[in-house]
Amino acid sequence: MKKLQLASLTLAALLLAGCGASAASTAESTSEAVSTEETAPAVTEAQAPAAALPDGVYTAKFNTDSSMFHANEAVDGMGTLTVENGTMTFHVSLQSQKIVNLYPGMAADAPAHESDWLQPTVDTVTYSDGTSDEVYGFDIPVAAVDADFQLAILGTKGTWYDHTVSVSDAEPAAEDAAAAAVEIPADGSYTCAVTLEGGSGRATVESPAALTVADGILTATIVWSSPNYDYMLVDGEKYLPVNTEGNSTFEIPVAALDTALAVTADTVAMSTPHEINYTLTFDSSTLAAE
Repeated sequence: MKKLQLASLTLAALLLAGCGASAASTAESTSEAVSTEETAPAVTEAQAPAAALPDGVYTAKFNTDSSMFHANEAVDGMGTLTVENGTMTFHVSLQSQKIVNLYPGMAADAPAHESDWLQPTVDTVTYSDGTSDEVYGFDIPVAAVDADFQLAILGTKGTWYDHTVSVSDAEPAAEDAAAAAVEIPADGSYTCAVTLEGGSGRATVESPAALTVADGILTATIVWSSPNYDYMLVDGEKYLPVNTEGNSTFEIPVAALDTALAVTADTVAMSTPHEINYTLTFDSSTLAAE
């Protein structure tokens, strides 16, 4: 009987010890879980990218990490930043024609993404001594101003190089545009000289252009030197040609005379359609009633 009681006591002790160990283990696990939860770093949402500048045309500084890759001295390190429907494109004239392509990214990735290479435009620059030269320029997509981004360059020797660049100090292209803009002429039909800038320099538009004013709204008839433009974008609105034969012709709104109007024209002349950024400026001094 004593042996039976001793065995029962021993069994009870073992059971109590096991339960205690299990409880301790559970408590320890719970403590570790709580500790882990308390000490885990908080996950924060990534900050949203800075909003683009308001739509318009700006002058801005082109900053690079190399004395061999920079804006032409004739433009004093500056370029033209065009913002349309929140999308920013920066045009800069380089120092020569020795840089033949740009790639928005790293040099190592450029060969595999040829369709994303930026193609050059032929820009004419005029130096302080009055001489001029033809150099390459590029339209560079910009996600945000005053922020570094990677831009690879391809030289005439066929080697890609990495560079860090930024676009800064953006200012409206015409700070006194509101004061300089002439009053909207009376309703009627007019002609007005128009200047086209941007693109490769090969395309032109007829000048003077027909200009109509109805209820105080200016509408210009733009006739391109090519039949290959299938639409234009002005202030985010798409405009289709008004003709089916001959050179592409569009009727587009004009916000003001003597002020650069940012437009985009899509051409199907290349292997794939390309949207090209331009500016149109209508010279009020040439305005003539028909």
